[in-house]
Amino acid sequence: MIIVLITAQNEEEAGLISRTLVDERLIACANSLPVRSIYRWKDKIEDDSEILLICKSKEELLDKLIERVKELHSYEVPEIIALPITGGSEDYLKWVDENTKPM
Repeated sequence: MIIVLITAQNEEEAGLISRTLVDERLIACANSLPVRSIYRWKDKIEDDSEILLICKSKEELLDKLIERVKELHSYEVPEIIALPITGGSEDYLKWVDENTKPM
């Protein structure tokens, strides 16, 4: 199991990405949080409000998930970072597994 972090430009884009990934069973669920992002882009320091998606999925779906996010995302280089889940509630992890089987 993995956690995938994705930043989106706004709530609308975050909702589109989340709903699509859940519908296509590439993630079991996504939580969204407003965040402030400070970063360098094309030699300029940017300071933006974004929406951070915290998505639960499986490692074997990561390549398809990345491809799909890039298709849906407005950014030239969207943040898509995967982290391993090293433990957790067995019932919850089973639920993630049951809800992340691509159609």
